[in-house]
Amino acid sequence: MSLTQDEILLKMSETGMIPVFNHKDIDIAKMVLDTSYKAGVRVFEFTNRESNALEVFKNLKIYAEKYDDLLLGIGTIFTREEARRFSFAEADFFVSPAFVPEVANYCNMKGKFWIPGCATLTEVYNAKTMGATLVKAFPGNQLGPGFIKAVLSVLPEIKMMPTGGVEPNKENLSIWFKAGVHCVGMGSQLFDKKAIEQGDFSSLEKNIKSALNIIQELK
Repeated sequence: MSLTQDEILLKMSETGMIPVFNHKDIDIAKMVLDTSYKAGVRVFEFTNRESNALEVFKNLKIYAEKYDDLLLGIGTIFTREEARRFSFAEADFFVSPAFVPEVANYCNMKGKFWIPGCATLTEVYNAKTMGATLVKAFPGNQLGPGFIKAVLSVLPEIKMMPTGGVEPNKENLSIWFKAGVHCVGMGSQLFDKKAIEQGDFSSLEKNIKSALNIIQELK
């Protein structure tokens, strides 16, 4: 799915949440993707954390072609080479846990949408000067909503996405959205490992749908 940066930003804002997931088993990854889509997810981040992540992602990208309105991106990108490999696998966007200039340079050169991870105002500013429009506040549970407010008070044009420690309940999500986030990233808090292991995808769908509904109420 080929979209402009503005169109990707809009799509991320519309649902307000980007699920963050990885698994070494392609069949489980497919079922989690299907479940997320049924629940209303339209932007999904698979992370580069297992040794076979590239292989799984390639298969998942082909599988996801049946959803013509779904963006499938790759996370945990630390090097230019990783960005290059997943670019050939047609990732729709690239996310890093840190601000990595070589990843930024590669994505800019190839016209790819990239999201750097930042934990200081200096990092956010440097990312902005290199063309970032959306920044991942990571780790979110350490930085807190106050960091979002502080960044936006001096760089109101940048968009922020906390990841790490964001919880799928109204109390927690309310704090983040009141702080002015563009969207939130959610991984382990959203995907219950036991439910996945037991094949309980109906409860997983229910939880994801609940989180999305809360976000729509808050926006």
